[in-house]
Amino acid sequence: GNHILSPGESVGKGLTPEAAKDLGLPEGTAVAASLIDAHAGGLGVIGADVKGYNLPCENQPITSRVAVICGTSSCHMGVSETPIFVPGVWGPYFSAMVPGLWLNEGGQSATGKLIDHVVRGHVAFPELQSKAAASAHSIYTYLNSHLDLIKKSLPVGFLTVDLHVWPDFHGNRSPLTDLTLKGMVVGLTLSRGLDELALIYLATIQAIALGTRHILETMQAAGHHINTLFLCGGLSKNPLFVQMHADITGKPVVLSKEVESVLVGAAILGACASGDFASIQVCS
Repeated sequence: GNHILSPGESVGKGLTPEAAKDLGLPEGTAVAASLIDAHAGGLGVIGADVKGYNLPCENQPITSRVAVICGTSSCHMGVSETPIFVPGVWGPYFSAMVPGLWLNEGGQSATGKLIDHVVRGHVAFPELQSKAAASAHSIYTYLNSHLDLIKKSLPVGFLTVDLHVWPDFHGNRSPLTDLTLKGMVVGLTLSRGLDELALIYLATIQAIALGTRHILETMQAAGHHINTLFLCGGLSKNPLFVQMHADITGKPVVLSKEVESVLVGAAILGACASGDFASIQVCS
């Protein structure tokens, strides 16, 4: 319990004979000191090459970036050269994600789960399912298209001017750190159709993006200097979710070409443990 390895360092002598046999791999195959899944996602996306895209983080250290791993819940990873204590945000943890840098991790307890809960619990969900299936699209692709149809001349975000969601249905992890908080919807009417389902879906996504903005503003007030978001995870495949995060935070959002960033992070660790790369920084 007193031998500490940094992420990506080789563990022992690699795979034991028993493990190698079970996995169908050669004995001695390198095994890397691992990361939490969200940390691996942060590692896999935060070092993405952005040269030539005129982004504010170009030619800046990765401390100017935040990786947002958005799935069932969401994690917001920011690194710094010196420890920064952020109220309501975990850390700072030294070398927890990128060796030599301090990690702060904010988070939202329910994001993809919240969107699913709101959409699937609506009375118009069977109609949505039927129409999405008939068009050979996912329910969320169909909802995004439906919002485009009803937005008229204004940007889609303005559709919810009278409808607002407080997204802490499962408490607030960051930055309020209050697990007793509950969710709230303001502006409901008696309407029960697909338009209303699309609007509450949009308002929920906006509420999640506003929660991200709250986390970022708290991190920046404590000393982080963040100018670009790097998104990965299942929700980053939803164009509306990505666009609302850009609109509401006022920061550019980067999506890497390799969408499975958690796997990329794990591969980086393995490539370092095998000796193919000298360090995580070089491999990234």
